[in-house]
Parts: sequence; structure tokens; C-alpha cells
Amino acid sequence: MIKTFYSLCLIIFLGCISVSVYAVDVITHPSVSEPILTTSQLRRIYTMRQTQWSDGQRITVFVLPRHHVLHLQFSKERLEMYPYQLDRIWNKLTYSGLGVAPITITSPEKLVEAVRKTPGAIGYVRKLKDEKDFYIIKVKG
Repeated sequence: MIKTFYSLCLIIFLGCISVSVYAVDVITHPSVSEPILTTSQLRRIYTMRQTQWSDGQRITVFVLPRHHVLHLQFSKERLEMYPYQLDRIWNKLTYSGLGVAPITITSPEKLVEAVRKTPGAIGYVRKLKDEKDFYIIKVKG
């Protein structure tokens, strides 16, 4: 009886942790007027196929290094892609001369700062409580 109780408590505890630990927000510069994106739209932006917002403003895409935990999480959860798939797409664009890869920023704090300072920018961060100088975009599946 006690083992069952502890097992149940552990399952509930781990479930709560996974929700808070794995949540990733998509953020944009305040100049971006789109409050909601679909997963498909977000994927088009991060695979560099959509380069402008609906109002014609240029999209500047910021990412973390390919092995950063948050980048791996974002790729799998929000884009529903593996990070190596993104790398292949970005490499193909770059080496073929048909496009450019996103701008890689070294830390989540610097990524937030880059989005704050760059009109039309998009990036991602762990769930935030402080929403100063940028917008959190809702992503619909």
C-alpha cells in the first residue's frame, strides 16, 4: 500500500516537472504583428522557406548552438523535427548559395537580447515570467 502511494506520488511529481522543465516559448520583436503561428508556419520560418512576415517585414531567425539543450528541445517539441534535419536544411541552403542559415547566438540570455534589439526577429526561450520588450507567440498544432 505504501509502495503504491509513493509510486503514485513519484509519477505525479515527474509529470509536473516535465511540464515546467520542457516548456519552450517562441518570442518575437514587438514590431511583429502576428500573435499566433501554426506549427507548419513556424517550421517554414525555421527552415528558412518563409523569409517575411505577413506585413512584408523581413524575418531574422535566431537559434542557439546545435547541441544546446534548449535548441534540441525546441526542435523536437515546437518544430516536430530532429535537430540534425534542421542542420541538413541549413547546410544545403548555405552551400548551394540559395539562402542563409539562421543566426546562432551563444546563450539564451543573448538570444533574448538579440530578439529585443532586432525588428522582425524570432527566437525561443524557456518559459518566461518577464515579458519585457518582446512578444510571446502562441503556437497552434
